[in-house]
Amino acid sequence: EVQLVESGGGLVQAGGSLRLSCAASGITHADYAIGWFRQAPGKERESISCVSNNGRHSYYTNSVKGRFTISRDSAKNTVDLQMNSLKPEDTAIYYCAAGRGVILSQLRRQEAFGSWGQGTEVTVSS
Repeated sequence: EVQLVESGGGLVQAGGSLRLSCAASGITHADYAIGWFRQAPGKERESISCVSNNGRHSYYTNSVKGRFTISRDSAKNTVDLQMNSLKPEDTAIYYCAAGRGVILSQLRRQEAFGSWGQGTEVTVSS
């Protein structure tokens, strides 16, 4: 069974940093792309950052470019999201998800990710 568990969320002041971690089990890491997604109150879920199965390619949505960095450690079966210069508009529930057989053109597509974690809450105060 594929299982993804997010951690690292919390309350932080604007301008601060958080590091989220996604621990994956039940998968062969080299077969799965991993994505981070978020859903803010009253808004649709959006893709924010994804990394390919081999870790050589990544996607970032424009609003987080230069502030967020995604990385994966296949040996530890984890994917992290380093979030710097946080803004109140980053407040959301953050989810990680895994997708098998994701090609580069699909890396930004939520539909390509079939297994999802439970989410971790990030609140950024102004």
